[in-house]
Amino acid sequence: MKRLDGKTAVVTGGGSGIGLGAAKRFVEEGAFVYIFGRRQAALDAALAELGPNARAVAGSVTDLADLDRLYETVKAERGSVDVVFANAGTGSFAPLGEITPEHFDETFDANVRGLVFTVQKALPLMGQGGSIILTGSTTGVMGTPAFSIYSATKAAVRNLARSWALDLQGTGIRVNVLSPGPTRTDLAVGVVGEEAMEALGATTPIGRIGEPSETGAVAAFLASADSSFMTGGEVFVDGGMAQV
Repeated sequence: MKRLDGKTAVVTGGGSGIGLGAAKRFVEEGAFVYIFGRRQAALDAALAELGPNARAVAGSVTDLADLDRLYETVKAERGSVDVVFANAGTGSFAPLGEITPEHFDETFDANVRGLVFTVQKALPLMGQGGSIILTGSTTGVMGTPAFSIYSATKAAVRNLARSWALDLQGTGIRVNVLSPGPTRTDLAVGVVGEEAMEALGATTPIGRIGEPSETGAVAAFLASADSSFMTGGEVFVDGGMAQV
């Protein structure tokens, strides 16, 4: 029996990168997956890879009406949600002295505010055995030059999981953080550059950058009953970058 047989999962930022890697693994494990993202072309391409056990809803986590439409669709078609992977996010470089209000607002709106309401709006559809997975980052526990605002959002995500684990006591719903290190995604390569990404990966104990499929495998573990005694925690998939 597959680990997620009969489960319904929602993945934000599911059109590419880590979100798509997780969505693929969820489908392989037997789940029906809703991917949510802003770029229709990316969603269409992702659906072509995911097959018939997936559905795309276009929208932004920063737009509460879009989130309402996402969960109304899930409720109408599936009735409930078992797994929420709050993965959508953004980031760009801005060293201290060059941080603008626009840079701050854009990063916190997507990575913190959007994540909060992605989770909160799912709660009425969730119950016993539910799993919430939040995308963190090695930057949440490390100093990173010119990346302080993004890093601060990921530190906030880490504390949200700790606090929500207490808020969710007695509900049967678990919440954990999945924190990737350098991973081959469109966002990461776009911000850092391919050459810099490869160089960064070479500094990890494993000696390379990660692939979205590797992070997706860990997301499937956190989504499944195999992680039933885990909540409020953080799992790093970072090649050892933040561990040694």
